Amino acid sequence: MKTSDFYYDLPQELIAQTPIEPRDSSRLLVLSKENGSVEHSIFHNLCDYLKAGDCLVLNNTRVLPARLYGTRTDTGAVVEFVLLKQKQLLTWEVLAGPGKKAKAGHKFIFSDELSAEVLEVLPDGNRIIKFDCDGEFYSVLDKVGQMPLPPYIKEKLKDRERYQTVYSKELGSAAAPTAGLHFTPEMLTKIEDMGVKIAYVTLHVGLGTFRPVKVEEITEHKMHSEHYTVSKETADIINKTKKDGGRVICVGTTSCRTLESVATKYGEIKECSDDTSIFIYPGYNFKCMDALITNFHLPESTLIMLVSAFAGYDNTMNAYKIAVAEKYRFFSFGDAMFIS
Repeated sequence: MKTSDFYYDLPQELIAQTPIEPRDSSRLLVLSKENGSVEHSIFHNLCDYLKAGDCLVLNNTRVLPARLYGTRTDTGAVVEFVLLKQKQLLTWEVLAGPGKKAKAGHKFIFSDELSAEVLEVLPDGNRIIKFDCDGEFYSVLDKVGQMPLPPYIKEKLKDRERYQTVYSKELGSAAAPTAGLHFTPEMLTKIEDMGVKIAYVTLHVGLGTFRPVKVEEITEHKMHSEHYTVSKETADIINKTKKDGGRVICVGTTSCRTLESVATKYGEIKECSDDTSIFIYPGYNFKCMDALITNFHLPESTLIMLVSAFAGYDNTMNAYKIAVAEKYRFFSFGDAMFIS
């Protein structure tokens, strides 16, 4: 398949700029992968589509305030850095822009407590930088850093917690697992009370999730790598759900990519921690996931390709066409789909 097969026309005004309140009041498009039928609902009605014995799999990663603005010590030039991957406690792989102002040996000041030196420029243009921090690094980062909102969001975020899920726990993501932004603590309690198990995985979302597919043939696209962890408790819950005939419902493409990576590698879900660069597109044979909760994704992105692999290409593109016509809100702060 070609990248252009996953294009759809999206009016700019449908790109959600701010989160909706309350979290669970966003709209929910319910898509049947069996026959392509579409229903329209509200996210707080999700329980109507769940049943006792199901298992909801949530990604409990927490977004770092990963966007930093540093002033170069010799010229006063201001450069934006986005933390991508931790190499050691104070050594990170980052995006830097404008890149020509952040070469090896250049030093930057972010605050009285935080400075850094560029150690290396990588072949892909990313930088390796080492921080010098006066205090506990993550505490200082929390004061100095900003949320790394996607480039299509132009509005300033008033409450940083609105770009975190209510169950976020493990610090390390450069972007939120946005399908989970719709849940409230009350809603999760209600779901558990109806006999649905909740299991947590951790996948630290990289900014590569927003990287456009630039090749014509999708099979030539090189996927970014992300780190994941699955606990024994989670593996046991998921394996028992499958054994008892329940559905494993992934909240978000990140939960999906985690479980499918593990099932592909081991033939089952087991306690493990690893990196994955799994690329799921039409023709993929799903090994664990039975249903998916996800937001509406960018045209020609790897995420809409994953959705198409699960729901079927024609069903997916038709559902997106309907969502545009019905003026659903798109992308990170937008509405959700439940693919059953």
